[in-house]
Amino acid sequence: MANVKDMTKDIESLDPREYIIVKGASMHNLKNIDVALPHGRLIVMTGLSGSGKSTLAFDTLYGEGQRRYVESLSSYARQFLGRIDKPRVEYIKGISPAIAIQQKVNTSNPRSTVGTSSEVYDYIRLLYARVGRTYSPITGREVKKETTTDVIDYITSFPDGTQIEITARYVVPEGRTFIDAISNLSLQGYSRVRIGGQSVKIKDLLSFGVDYDMREFDLLVDRAVVHDDEGTRSRLSDSVNAAFYEGKGSMRVDIVSDEKEIYREFSDKYEADGITFIEPSIHLFSFNSPLGACPCCEGYGKILGIDETLVIPNTSLSVYQNAVAPWRGEKMGRWRDMVINTAEASLFPIHTPYYKLKDREKELLWKGCKYFGGIDDFFSMLEKESYKMHYRIMYAKYRGKTVCPECEGLRLRKEASYVKVAGRSITELVEMPLGELKEFFDNIELDSYQEKVAERLMVEIRTRLDFMCRIGLDYLTLNRASSTLSGGESQRINIATSLGSSLVGSLYVLDEPSIGLHPRDTEKLIDVLRALRDAGNTVVVVEHDADVIRAADVLVDIGPLAGNAGGEVVYCGEGKDIVNADTLTAKYLNGTLKIEAPQTPRPIRKYIEVKGAREHNLKNIDVRFPLDMLTVVTGVSGSGRVLW
Repeated sequence: MANVKDMTKDIESLDPREYIIVKGASMHNLKNIDVALPHGRLIVMTGLSGSGKSTLAFDTLYGEGQRRYVESLSSYARQFLGRIDKPRVEYIKGISPAIAIQQKVNTSNPRSTVGTSSEVYDYIRLLYARVGRTYSPITGREVKKETTTDVIDYITSFPDGTQIEITARYVVPEGRTFIDAISNLSLQGYSRVRIGGQSVKIKDLLSFGVDYDMREFDLLVDRAVVHDDEGTRSRLSDSVNAAFYEGKGSMRVDIVSDEKEIYREFSDKYEADGITFIEPSIHLFSFNSPLGACPCCEGYGKILGIDETLVIPNTSLSVYQNAVAPWRGEKMGRWRDMVINTAEASLFPIHTPYYKLKDREKELLWKGCKYFGGIDDFFSMLEKESYKMHYRIMYAKYRGKTVCPECEGLRLRKEASYVKVAGRSITELVEMPLGELKEFFDNIELDSYQEKVAERLMVEIRTRLDFMCRIGLDYLTLNRASSTLSGGESQRINIATSLGSSLVGSLYVLDEPSIGLHPRDTEKLIDVLRALRDAGNTVVVVEHDADVIRAADVLVDIGPLAGNAGGEVVYCGEGKDIVNADTLTAKYLNGTLKIEAPQTPRPIRKYIEVKGAREHNLKNIDVRFPLDMLTVVTGVSGSGRVLW
């Protein structure tokens, strides 16, 4: 691409099908600039902070793209959208539909997660709804809803000539007598019932005229001889359907034999081991649906309860050292004394710091035992006696958002965890880091039916997981709340989602996507931006990172300085040629200017010391931060450096 001076000279002769042509841009501090950006390229806009690059990228390019999209809608639809002003520009030609991916967390919705915002979870729950199999939590056997075909296949598995009986357990409807019931069955064409194991003709019972005090009995629906032909199958199909209907979803097939009693019961209900299960559907695996959300937390994963971090603010203390905050007073200290005095009998380690306690020991402290009351018992006492002002105040002091005790933060009702694909439930998958989850789906083994049904879904899931891992997010989980992500993480998820959507011919405008990234992850980011470009899109990136600048197909340098001294295009050309230009950016890239490191380090006299840091993924770290000097905390994305 030619230098900006040449481009400005013949900008009106360029083809809008090949270039985005901006003429006379004067938004904010832009000084009536002209620029042409080729379609289908990775374009990086750089320059000093405040020079006007974001104004050109977002307020001008993206703003005009959005305005044209809104104007393409009907007048009825436009009334629900905010008015978008036309950017201060003479004209813009050749602009594509624009998508902005900015450096911010786009949602504060507590229901939004990494899985939902990246759309991966939508495909996974559809996979479970289509090919998932339900297993009983009691015996572990698969739960199946038996059909007429299953019954006929069972019957025809016996040799030709085998005599069979099809029966259904009939329950006399409310308001009817036994005689009324069998009279009605006789009118429907049924001739026999089974009472006390004996087959009795209905006409004989009616002739006796005796109204037995009986509320249920076995109805003999059909007697048949097994033949594997079309006529027999048709008759059996009618009989089985009638048996399911009369038996309210249950029926029985008896094999008539003098040697031994052979029978099998069938049910078209979705049940096993005395439990009625919910049939898998896409809503069962959605925590935004009343059908799938945990009834305790309503799909949020957290409830208002006793906050562990408030009850035990310093986890490095032991119970003996007053780790449990509400037990420190003189009156409430008796709860602590009870634990200490019975430690030998309960085998509770009272001198072990709380963070070193095993899960069963923590559970013992919270739940209590026959020797002492636990923390839960203590707060139950406060709640019970909340009519006392000081108890009510103390109870409120330790309340906060806590993990839902029923779903344990997984957001779904327990029935969803009974459905499995390749031996894994959906609640297990959402807790896996994305790197492990990708490996699971890459190596998943399905039977032929499941593979056929899930073929397209597996492509979408694998593609999106691959993009998210390539962009350096392999440490996140699908259940991670979107509101807890950093701006960079949120932006990279949006990039991965855009790649997964396979849009072509669009204009993507990104705001410094490399912020917070380690150089290792910056390389991954560049690969993904190139993939977005190679898919047929134009990618415009506002950026300061040297690696991203060097990777640009086209570089636009805005300057020469910031504010009123900026707003001009000082370079517009191929990225590799910037080193020969006379701009501040070029001088730092070619080494003419550099940030010199101090020759002698400043002596450390004072420092802030942190001992035993265990927030999130920090592993009991001790560290010192020197005062009166510049200290840098670095590491790969997700390593825990931001937690400091």
